[in-house]
Amino acid sequence: MAVKSVIEAVREAMREEMRRDERVFVMGEDVGWRGGVFLATQGFIEEFGEARVIDTPLAEASIMGIALGASFRGLHPIAEVEFADFVWPTVNQLIGEAARVCYGTDGKLNAPMTIRIPYGGGIRGGLYHSQSVEAYFFHTPGLKVVAPATPYDAKGLLKASIRDNNPVVFLEHKKTYRLVRGEVPEDDYVLPIGRAEVKRAGSSITLVSYGLMLHYCLEAAEQLAAEGVAQVEVVDLRTLRPLDTATVLESVKKTGKLLIVHEDNITGGVGSEIAALAADAAFDYLDAPITRLCGPDVPTMPFAQTLEDAYMPNTHKIAEALRTLAAY
Repeated sequence: MAVKSVIEAVREAMREEMRRDERVFVMGEDVGWRGGVFLATQGFIEEFGEARVIDTPLAEASIMGIALGASFRGLHPIAEVEFADFVWPTVNQLIGEAARVCYGTDGKLNAPMTIRIPYGGGIRGGLYHSQSVEAYFFHTPGLKVVAPATPYDAKGLLKASIRDNNPVVFLEHKKTYRLVRGEVPEDDYVLPIGRAEVKRAGSSITLVSYGLMLHYCLEAAEQLAAEGVAQVEVVDLRTLRPLDTATVLESVKKTGKLLIVHEDNITGGVGSEIAALAADAAFDYLDAPITRLCGPDVPTMPFAQTLEDAYMPNTHKIAEALRTLAAY
């Protein structure tokens, strides 16, 4: 084991997969000699050359279209969208085309492509460098959507995404890149897409989250335990689509209470689907209303520190929501 940051785990996963399989290549804006805006591909062009580390123009629709075409020819492209806020020109290629390939050809054609998207706020990125875009892809059959929170999960799930035979949207919360560190095995390993993990066992309340918010949820759960208020079970989704409904429902049926936390807007978000799932399949087990703590319905992240803080869920807000739910 070695202690690594999330960005180091992401870099290591790509490097190992490129060494393992010559069909794997990376493409995107500044991924070459600059090593990516977050240095995710630092040192890659020196090792793998310009044929497999491709600097592209500022043209996200072309990046995704070229990646899709390459995947049709048996290659395994890793296409980087520099910021989630710039993903919109890719939507036709991703949602309109890549997501439909396997279904539309009755499995005769696949699109083994991985789309890496840095997303999320809390970094003073303002309107155009802070968006959470997961709900748009979460809604789309034919896409897998992965959102890890730890270095261990980031590496194992990215390797699985690269090896997958169909398109995977791989979301990386920017604030976790260097903030979050953890142990990562030196040996090769792959984590299965579609499996949530109970990061903290508990008996009083189920707390479901992913990405950066997962760490705030763990902190809030420890606070309530120290206060003697509740033993909170924290479930890390890790994969948003396919959603691990079994793990979520097993936890809710055990605790009887559910809080869902995510940074994305509350309306139509991942939390809405989880709430509906619990209401449909675990209603008889619930001892309190299903609760969501999410980003408000404003168009995008404010720039001012005070307004960004007001927008973002944090440990204090989560702890308060847990106390309310525990007292119900």
